[in-house]
Amino acid sequence: MRHFVTFLTQRPNILNLDSLPLYFEEQAHMNHTQEPLDESRQGEALVLPSENPSGKKLYLESYGCQMNFSDSEIVASLLAEKGFSTTRNLYESDVILLNTCAIRENAEQRVRTRLRELQHLKKGKPSLVVGVLGCMAERLKDKFLEEEKLVDLVAGPDAYRALPDLITEVETGQKAVNVILSLEETYADVSPVRLTGNGISAFISIMRGCDNMCSFCVVPFTRGRERSRDPESILKEARDLFEAGYREVTLLGQNVDSYLFYGGGPKKEFKALSPEEQAHAVNFAKLLRKVAEIDPQLRIRFTTSNPGDMTDEVLQAMADYSNICKYIHLPVQSGSSSVLDRMNRGYTREQYLDRISAIRKYMPDCAISTDIIAGFCGETEEEHQDTLTLMQQVGYDYAYMFEYSERPKTLAARKFKDDVPAELKNRRLKEIIALQTEWSKKRNEEELGKVVEVLVEGLSKKSDQELFGRTSQYKVVVFPKHNFKAGDYVQVKIHSCTSATLIGTPIDSME
Repeated sequence: MRHFVTFLTQRPNILNLDSLPLYFEEQAHMNHTQEPLDESRQGEALVLPSENPSGKKLYLESYGCQMNFSDSEIVASLLAEKGFSTTRNLYESDVILLNTCAIRENAEQRVRTRLRELQHLKKGKPSLVVGVLGCMAERLKDKFLEEEKLVDLVAGPDAYRALPDLITEVETGQKAVNVILSLEETYADVSPVRLTGNGISAFISIMRGCDNMCSFCVVPFTRGRERSRDPESILKEARDLFEAGYREVTLLGQNVDSYLFYGGGPKKEFKALSPEEQAHAVNFAKLLRKVAEIDPQLRIRFTTSNPGDMTDEVLQAMADYSNICKYIHLPVQSGSSSVLDRMNRGYTREQYLDRISAIRKYMPDCAISTDIIAGFCGETEEEHQDTLTLMQQVGYDYAYMFEYSERPKTLAARKFKDDVPAELKNRRLKEIIALQTEWSKKRNEEELGKVVEVLVEGLSKKSDQELFGRTSQYKVVVFPKHNFKAGDYVQVKIHSCTSATLIGTPIDSME
């Protein structure tokens, strides 16, 4: 069960253990037409208009982090080129693909349950193709295909271009699998269709994979080595989104701070580049500036940062552009240097706090959120207290909090024993949540009486007479609708708050 302290509206953004916005598992089925199966366990069914309604019907369901949802838009685009149309109706589909997440055991169990629920459809329609995509593909391909016989097709995150051929192979009566990880694939030339979202905010994947090898994390094994997209393809995508009416983009990557493009190929350190490569290299700070210069009305966000890679150059870029949002998600995972060492995080408590100080120096008004794991292998009571004191010292605006869950193949699973009892993990997590609740309320109370700029995202969940949007600091604001609409920037004076939401009045209605 995931625990969090943040406002949930429309589609909640919950961050994965050290990576990307992750949909709250028990609510991941929101905002789509549900089928009469076990609806509480569905992911989100994705759909796009079709110019070929007589073609094959694709039912695409996505789970997990925002990278998966972004990948699903790439899958839909690639298959649309081959004549597929998407549907929300399971019973009319010819192909069902589940884009999966392996970051937590709970996420895997949801996918397994969903696949078993789909088996009765295959009995009534033997030609139906059922496949698994994404992070669970490589690790569980044999179980899914041969042992449990739950699927016909398995494709890893770098194999989506092969999907048309894999589907054809299944239609000949064979099982099909491609889980090869690439050192070059970024899908930079694919224009993803926007299947989710509000038409105002969109995600742009700028890199794939991760090289950090944190001991608790499966991402390097499921998504491969880091690869950065050509910056010109990123800029084109951002410009196209702005011209289409979008007013906010979030640059996505497992570790955006390590973005570095110098002409392609496996990632190198900047100092290892040739003089010619260095002259043309674009790092994350330069990319941020380029995207921000598209238009001052386009807000820029990014996720996620690794504390060991966040440079002053990035912070200076954020400070220099008003449309680069003053919000940083900086996962700490633990406040104890000894636990951070076992986690293979690459920094100490002191080094993390140095980055917090740098953020405050460049942007005193910057909101900061984090990820915290309770009960990692060998965690003592003193180490747990280190986390609580660090939380007090930083004073996070938001936090995303988890009990440790061992994942197969990780260094932690091989090297350490998951020896913190469940009841102790739960008690420590509750203490972390309680402390963060206090800080979230305190940080919101600091906004009382201030006028903030809000980008309107849509109607409030509770009333069609109210709108909601977010500030640069990612704080949710609810205010009277008046004549405003999604995509507008509105100046709102804050008069009250909860630990999760700011409530205010547009200043033009106060005159």
